[in-house]
Amino acid sequence: MDDALAAALYMDGDASLDAGASLLAADPAADAELSRRGEEYLRRAWERGWQPVDLIRLVRRDLDDHHVRLLSALITAESARYENLAPRWRAQLADLHPTGWSVDRFSYATAVLELYRLLIRLPSIEPVGPVPGAPFVPQSGYEPRMLSRIRALLAKAEATGFPEEAEALTAKAQELMARHSVDEAALPGHARDTPSACRIGVDAPYETAKAILLDAVASANRCRAVWNGAFGFSTVVGFESDLESVELLYTSLLVQGTTAMARAEASQRAGGRRRTKTFRQSFLMSYAGRLGERLAVAAESVPVASDLLPVLATREVAVSAHTDEMFPRTTSTRVRGVSDEAGWLDGRAAADAARVSEDRRRLTG
Repeated sequence: MDDALAAALYMDGDASLDAGASLLAADPAADAELSRRGEEYLRRAWERGWQPVDLIRLVRRDLDDHHVRLLSALITAESARYENLAPRWRAQLADLHPTGWSVDRFSYATAVLELYRLLIRLPSIEPVGPVPGAPFVPQSGYEPRMLSRIRALLAKAEATGFPEEAEALTAKAQELMARHSVDEAALPGHARDTPSACRIGVDAPYETAKAILLDAVASANRCRAVWNGAFGFSTVVGFESDLESVELLYTSLLVQGTTAMARAEASQRAGGRRRTKTFRQSFLMSYAGRLGERLAVAAESVPVASDLLPVLATREVAVSAHTDEMFPRTTSTRVRGVSDEAGWLDGRAAADAARVSEDRRRLTG
């Protein structure tokens, strides 16, 4: 086992990988120890700040589907030994669907070693929660009934083909989120809550526009977002209920934007245009930028009682301080790459259609 792992994991190239896989394929008795080593590598990953969803995202990006299945089974087996798991960790485990993979022993050993090679080379990243088995303090979040209402509204907004209906549904969801955030801050029992963090995937293509959209949603919900382009995620820092708002709203707006982009692109193609990539990039950049403007206005329009303003200000300072503690060194970059005017105009129009602020108008007649 030591010879196989030394050859495959700590040396580069396919030759060393084949040598390690050949040793393992020739010895069926090594399977149990191979699984134990994999669980050990997973534990190291947890201690370096990684979580199940992070590893699944990275393996899906850098390896193949059968590696994702192997990793899902390994995570499920390794996590079964812990009694204390934070709610977000349990939710990530619930999303795993490990399935079998029938293949010859050499191919199986090769895939396992490719997965282990990725795991042992992971760097340390900023932790966003306790490692499995460690004690944790539960944070307040949405009540199940409120969460179900918000999810239902956003699901309808994503499914409808009528922009006006999507506007109304998304606006109602944002209104519920804003009210819940203010109500949470007003409860005396939540005064001792502290900011936490979560990671949200920002996948290619057009990841810059997606990161900008996520940043806009986070800012509107009293959170801060820091993008890690190398690993395809943003870390969002805030209070638990606000983090849930960011996850829900970002996912919904991304779905709505992608759907609107497909319709606009079809219209452009019907007119004889073929600049698909530049159109999409310009569309999503415009969509994200315009939504940032509208979300900022919506956030400022939420009524707040005067006696709650100091509480909200204190929470905002706490979020900023926690972000600076997690990320003492961040960089800013200039966004480039918008070159398609039609894409920009259509993206801005789609952002206006995905309005998230409540529009109060006098009805006559």
